[in-house]
Amino acid sequence: MTVTRRRFLAATAAACSLPRLAAFASPNASRDVAWLADVQRPPAVVPAGDAPLSPLLVDDANHPITTRAAWQARREQIRAWWLEFLGEFHVGRPATPEFEVIEEDRRDGVVRQRIRYEVEPGLPVEAYLLKPQPLPKSCPGAVALHATTRLTIRQSAGVEGDPEKAFGLKLAQRGFVTICPRCFLWSDDLSIAYQKHVDAFKARHPGSRGMAKMLYDAIVAVDILSRVPEVDPTRLAAVGHSLGAKEALYLAAFDDRIRAAVSSEGGIGIRFSNWEASWYLGDAVRREPLAHDHHELLSLIAPRAFLLLGGDSADGDRSWPFIAAALNVYRLYAEEIPGPPRVGLFNHRQGHSVPPEAEQRIYQWIEAYT
Repeated sequence: MTVTRRRFLAATAAACSLPRLAAFASPNASRDVAWLADVQRPPAVVPAGDAPLSPLLVDDANHPITTRAAWQARREQIRAWWLEFLGEFHVGRPATPEFEVIEEDRRDGVVRQRIRYEVEPGLPVEAYLLKPQPLPKSCPGAVALHATTRLTIRQSAGVEGDPEKAFGLKLAQRGFVTICPRCFLWSDDLSIAYQKHVDAFKARHPGSRGMAKMLYDAIVAVDILSRVPEVDPTRLAAVGHSLGAKEALYLAAFDDRIRAAVSSEGGIGIRFSNWEASWYLGDAVRREPLAHDHHELLSLIAPRAFLLLGGDSADGDRSWPFIAAALNVYRLYAEEIPGPPRVGLFNHRQGHSVPPEAEQRIYQWIEAYT
């Protein structure tokens, strides 16, 4: 069967989006993180110089949007524009690919399996699948997306590398089943340059941007995770740092199964980091003014929980306008969703890193809102 990536995403949304708004309220919604108000407070000074963001709550006739119904129509317009911008992605595969276990080990109360599956026909990819032991009959799940590193999935699964970025291992130790998929920029042969992988992808799928591939692969990982018998498919999260933060943002925006997400130092603004790279959005975003930016993706995530982490490198105080814009959309759900909006920015001011306080907040956020 051959389907467009757009149709696949539409089918995913039809199957797993949560139009029943009560489903957006986390099981732990009555136990918001203690610091929620802090991450919704504007910084004392927002750095000047960035172009103002386009308005979210304005319709085609330039009338203000004040109702959920009017917002839903606007939301569909935003979503459709981004899917068109990302480009068609034709791929044939079963709804959820089967996987094989390549190796297995145990560490600190976690069973860690290296698995292989076909993300596209004839194109295998590896991931780590981690399960807490003992494994509950029903538990939440999380997708942990690795940063730019030759360690790839070994980092997020805690096999080696910076322990503060071992999101998959540490969430498994907290009772989550986690999957750590490898980004398409790497393969088993680490001598292959990024661009060769990008060129091969674009030869297979002309007109698609690299971010479309990253998004698609992350959705496949969610498919696999949600089919693990012990995983509650209504309680899924996503987290990533740097490269992985970009993927987590797009995954949360276009897959409504993700109920809570944390994006660490990915650069929320298109001008904030290397979004022009061929493996992300391409150089068109630098050559010409783009009327759209990632505050629109944040609006697609509402009212689900989203935390942006910055260190005044890729993200920080200059990221605040994106959160402020999204907050206005989140507030449209106030009557249906109890409690305050669950979106915010935490700036740890320690550069492109995951310092201890930021790492702690990642797990607190995901545990509270998944």
